[in-house]
Amino acid sequence: MPTIHWTESGVNHTALWRSERGAPPPKRVVIADDTTTADAAYHLACEGTALLWRGDFHNARQLLQALARRVDKTPQRKKRAKGKATDADAPAVPMANVFNLHRQAQAQRARVLGMVLLPFEADYGIALRRAPDARLACAEAWGPVITTDGASVAPMRDLLGMISAHEWRKKGVEVAALGAAPNNRIHPHYGVFSPIRGEYVALVATAPLPQAGPSQKDLVAFDIGTGTGVLSAVLARRGITKVVATDQDPRAIACAHANLTQLGVSAQVEVLQVDLFPPGRASLVLCNPPWLPARPSSPIEFAVYDEGSRMLLGFLAGLTDHLTRHGEGWLILSDLAEHLGLRTRAELLAAFAAAGLVVLGRMDAKPVHAKATDSTDALHAARAAEITSLWRLGAAAT
Repeated sequence: MPTIHWTESGVNHTALWRSERGAPPPKRVVIADDTTTADAAYHLACEGTALLWRGDFHNARQLLQALARRVDKTPQRKKRAKGKATDADAPAVPMANVFNLHRQAQAQRARVLGMVLLPFEADYGIALRRAPDARLACAEAWGPVITTDGASVAPMRDLLGMISAHEWRKKGVEVAALGAAPNNRIHPHYGVFSPIRGEYVALVATAPLPQAGPSQKDLVAFDIGTGTGVLSAVLARRGITKVVATDQDPRAIACAHANLTQLGVSAQVEVLQVDLFPPGRASLVLCNPPWLPARPSSPIEFAVYDEGSRMLLGFLAGLTDHLTRHGEGWLILSDLAEHLGLRTRAELLAAFAAAGLVVLGRMDAKPVHAKATDSTDALHAARAAEITSLWRLGAAAT
């Protein structure tokens, strides 16, 4: 692990550096406490100087919130003189440009807010006034403590994210497609995308299964990029007795194992840590790749951003080699990238054809998440038009 260095009371210090988004350790670190003003902290953070907190924990949270308000503050527009151009007269900005500016703003926000740092003891304890006992949440995210002298430093935002993930992991997310409560909850782990968007799960729960033989018990399914294991669980609950779920992320593998076990379907689902496909063929090969062809800036964003459409194109290119005769590939994909100008429908269909695939059918669903109706969101126009589809793909006749 990388290390972070700073001077405190004339003494040089070193600790392990932890950053969930993979940021390098800051080169400049100053000590901050309850006397540090939000304006001073904001100025330092914007310059790239990190603030290692030594004051009250709750005051650090308030400071972080104050920094967020400063980052998010939109300058008030000056009143236009009569006769000058209005917003309606301004040329339309391409959505791809809006998206790129939005991502740049998000990255800048993450950099500034990531400059408030906390010290962690070797057992993940936090020696600050009124600090919570977050050792379990840290262990779930960072792994068990394996050393007695591993003091570390991490951004406060990371800790707050780990605490939130720990609470969601305990509570779970109810998934209607898995049946009646209480045996229908998925418990997402830290760093694994939560299935809070139910429309794509409902599509998998209702799409007609391909015929595998005299009995559906003969049907074998692959779930590529399983994440929490939610779609494998849905397939198992639909009566498929052999599902192979894959993922390359160790956190997702552990999460899927835990969820499938607590849902009582682990005997039907084998979980493998591989990139894309397991060995063999299946009557149904399912994939819900990241929907936007852009570069992720943190591990959790790999569930949303697929740089260069690597996973999407990899799935399409290898699909026919892993389908049984008359088998189907199910691609769950939002068209948000099309509305953002990041990919066209023609390019998607061309990718199907290049992989030797034909469209057997398509089922659509309108997202119902909060951002779809939030008119203040920078990407509202694209989100309001978004449709999530389950594409049923088969091998083209030769």
